[in-house]
Amino acid sequence: MGALTVTVRSGARRTSYPIRIGRGLAGNLGRALAGLAGADRAIVVSSPRVWTAVGPRVAPGLSGMPVVLVPDGERAKHLRTVTRVHDALLDARVDRKTVVLIIGGGVLGDLAGFAAASFLRGLRVVQVPTTVVAQVDSAIGGKVGVNHARGKNLIGAFHPPIGVLVDPDLLTTLPARELRAGLFEVVKYGVIADRRLFTRLERDLDRIRAGDPDALLPIVVACARIKAHVVSVDEHETGLRRILNLGHTLGHAFEAITHYRRFKHGEAVGWGMLAAVAVARARRAMSAAEAGRVAALIDRVGPRPPIADLSAAACVAATARDKKVLAGTLHFVLPTGIGRTRVVTDVTGAALTRALRSLGTSA
Repeated sequence: MGALTVTVRSGARRTSYPIRIGRGLAGNLGRALAGLAGADRAIVVSSPRVWTAVGPRVAPGLSGMPVVLVPDGERAKHLRTVTRVHDALLDARVDRKTVVLIIGGGVLGDLAGFAAASFLRGLRVVQVPTTVVAQVDSAIGGKVGVNHARGKNLIGAFHPPIGVLVDPDLLTTLPARELRAGLFEVVKYGVIADRRLFTRLERDLDRIRAGDPDALLPIVVACARIKAHVVSVDEHETGLRRILNLGHTLGHAFEAITHYRRFKHGEAVGWGMLAAVAVARARRAMSAAEAGRVAALIDRVGPRPPIADLSAAACVAATARDKKVLAGTLHFVLPTGIGRTRVVTDVTGAALTRALRSLGTSA
């Protein structure tokens, strides 16, 4: 199968950009970049961990481009790391025609994207996502940023890339836990928008979890199409794009109160989706049968770090600092069925507490 292109319309740039998806695409990034950027200068930003895993696959196609390696992981997703990227860009003497080629997962894409957005008032970016979360979600849509000590992704911008190059074969380099964690985000897409994707996950999950590229490719394409549609309709998250936050309100709270040390992002989202399902069931907004299917698939994806020692009260307090709180009101994504959601503004702290306690958190 040749490369497939999904188009994202960017209102910020009054233009569009492609998501190119194909097995083996990462082996010829220089040619793909030339087709996207038409530029004679590019600099690669990656991390030591990612570069060790994928560098041998991608370096031959990069024609000697300079490579900058910076830390990644949620604990490195802060302004100090952004400054390290800025320093490297200065050392490399980049100019406004230089393209920043980001090769890595969601954290690296966010922080290096923010570094590019804030350097010389904005350098062009091409994303080469190397994790499931990045390929199906975070590399698409132009959100970039870093964490603040008081909350996740509170410092950032909308800075759409000029292109996203997705090679599912890169997912074979991931540790098993990293691959599993990303699949929770794929489940999210099935729940919010695509019953057929959800059914495919139920049917093919063993092959997908094993990292079979032929099983991974169609789910990456399905998620990319959903994300591209949502972002094209609502680039700046004033309406439809909020549905992408299913499971993230409490997922971000789990990450924040454990200081980004316990959970992979997708694992926290998995717990957050279960909490959202519990809220929906308590409101009789979702049938028991469909709620059971969602919970069963989340459990089949794999184990998640425990939450029994976490305080429900602390989790609920952390949601008050979530960026989805507007004028003191939390916009909460409520699943109403497989493939259906709605955004509500009347979920109380008490309702969240009950949902968390039903999952086993402490008082």
